[in-house]
Amino acid sequence: MKTKGKQVLSIAVILFVTVCLTYYSNLIVWNGISMNDLDKESLTVGSVRKLLEEEELVTERANSNGQQKRLPQCVIIGARKCGTRALLEFLGLHPLIQPADQEVHFFDDDRNYNRGYEWYKEHMPYSYPKQITLEKSPRYFITEKAPERIHQMNSSIKLIVLLRNPTTRVISDYTQVYYNKIAKGKDVDKFEDLVIDKKTNQINTGYRAVQISIYYNHLLRWFKFFKREQVHVVDGDKLITNPLSEINKVEQFLGLQSRVTENNIYFNTTRGFYCMRTPKTNQKCLGLTKGRKHPHIESSILQKLNEFFRPYNKKLFSLINQTFDWDD
Repeated sequence: MKTKGKQVLSIAVILFVTVCLTYYSNLIVWNGISMNDLDKESLTVGSVRKLLEEEELVTERANSNGQQKRLPQCVIIGARKCGTRALLEFLGLHPLIQPADQEVHFFDDDRNYNRGYEWYKEHMPYSYPKQITLEKSPRYFITEKAPERIHQMNSSIKLIVLLRNPTTRVISDYTQVYYNKIAKGKDVDKFEDLVIDKKTNQINTGYRAVQISIYYNHLLRWFKFFKREQVHVVDGDKLITNPLSEINKVEQFLGLQSRVTENNIYFNTTRGFYCMRTPKTNQKCLGLTKGRKHPHIESSILQKLNEFFRPYNKKLFSLINQTFDWDD
């Protein structure tokens, strides 16, 4: 009886394993994986159960509305102080765009990058299959490794870069650092002391804010990995004065119908810039750190900055086949 009982139990176990293997083989074929790619010896009863449990977890990652987290199909790569946050918020008004709330800094931070794509995906918002997941981290623009890393993740991804008058961008960059240091009780250098090299009386090319504004140098690196049609350049100055026109161009670039209209955007006279009308909050403006008044800069320094950037701007216009009115 004991022998017969063991035989019955063995047959039951074999049948269970067979059913599990059949189910799992179908499961992995659906996911584009061949059974030949697996180590058959590792498919014990315990391992099959573990794999099935993992599949259930994958299924459960969808939220109650049937949305899932996905890697971004589009990334706003920069540039810093050119309106990346404003553009992200405006694009979030479109029902087919799901923006990430925070800057993830995946491709510019080695520690984050080494955590892998699953970690990156977990920082993305839930979305439906037809929605576009959008992320922005302005530091990508100036990070040497970022273009290749993004290309390795998705060679057909779409990129958005915002550019504004490079002189204005330097001043805006300085302004943000200025207020941040003041808030922390730290000493602040004068703008002219940072932007002018005392030895040569010329523009200090070692000043990080100046380096960021040499857009041509950075975009050269991006175009080594991406085609021009994959990169949409937004006029950051027009985004301030006429945001709707720039938003509609981005919608077109993403292959979407224009859904953001003048009903979604209004000029806030108190804040001095454009804000949003959203279904949830009715009205929404960017934080108090946005739109801060820039310090007064001597005209001679402004002239030096404009002259310094002019040759780089000309090469940029040729590179992207697009021009901006940055002479003044």
